Amino acid sequence: MSEIRAEIRLPTNELRDDIPFFTKVLGMRMDMIYPADDPSVAVFSGHGLRVRIETGANEPPGTLRILTDDPDGFADGVRELTAPNGTRVEIAELNPPLVLPDTIHSFVVRRLADQAPWVIGRAGMHYRDLIPDRLGGSIIASHIRIPDGGPVPDMVHYHTVGFQLIFCYRGWVDLVYEDQGEPFRLHAGCCVIQPPEIRHRVLYASDNIEVIEIGVPAEHVTTIDHEMNLPNGPANPDRRFQGQRFVHHKVDEATWAPFRLPGFAARDTGISDGTQGVAGVQVAKRSNGPTAWAVHDSDILFTFVMEGTMTLEGEGRDPFPLSPGDAFVIPPGMATRYAEPSTDLELLEVSLPGRFTTHMQTPKDGT
Repeated sequence: MSEIRAEIRLPTNELRDDIPFFTKVLGMRMDMIYPADDPSVAVFSGHGLRVRIETGANEPPGTLRILTDDPDGFADGVRELTAPNGTRVEIAELNPPLVLPDTIHSFVVRRLADQAPWVIGRAGMHYRDLIPDRLGGSIIASHIRIPDGGPVPDMVHYHTVGFQLIFCYRGWVDLVYEDQGEPFRLHAGCCVIQPPEIRHRVLYASDNIEVIEIGVPAEHVTTIDHEMNLPNGPANPDRRFQGQRFVHHKVDEATWAPFRLPGFAARDTGISDGTQGVAGVQVAKRSNGPTAWAVHDSDILFTFVMEGTMTLEGEGRDPFPLSPGDAFVIPPGMATRYAEPSTDLELLEVSLPGRFTTHMQTPKDGT
């Protein structure tokens, strides 16, 4: 195959002023310059970039972003520069630390009957936003569906996140993860967590598959890994990714126990242990006995109604009748009750952190 190179062309009025800037200030190498008697074109390369500076070119000066693991040691620590030809240069961190925004607490109810729009996102998947205000950017909860089953046009990739959950709501999907062995099928009622920066790929989906995906923070970067092939090497299921271990919870191996709220039972997914307390995930179902008013002290408590019906009562709020596909967020300190639960009610509950306290409490209005 013949060699191919790509370069960006930028304009200049006086090339001789640009040469020392691009070579000495930005540390790039000059590869070409011509004509010899009165140079009007110079080509520079460096930092994964090839730039052609051309006298009288019609393009605007543009902006270059240079990413480095030592921004303070690059260009004398200046973060924004302007080249003699007018090109703006930004110096930024190559791998900036993940910043988790402070949670802006709010009471959120998102009902499927309200017909929130489905948006086509990555790899042709349909996304429905379950927390529109995203609690100040601290979390995103998406109801995702793929109407037509078959191979999924996905690539090996990873996410820069603090926590990420994939819960299979309906159908099934084939997945493969870094250091977790051969591809496997995630069935309805089962879930996995994707630890920070674990490489993975979606391979194949059933018709009308639906999943619930939780990501922290709401805005996070997805990076394609063009080098890794999955599955990779011998399995290493105990590997920790930034302190978190991959967890695959299987519904047919689950153990049911009393839930944090009276009148319900729950199966724990083991995610609180796998994340060392970063987040917890439980599936709750109707059990025996009356329901009760309660408050919690978790920072984020998200719930998705998978099956059945209930009425969400909140202190100072009108009651919300809920059915499958509905979701809600209860802020800490707010008294609520899961009233009138149907016998087939099933809830997906996600908490951050994974361990928190619930107290039974009568609302201040006495209801």
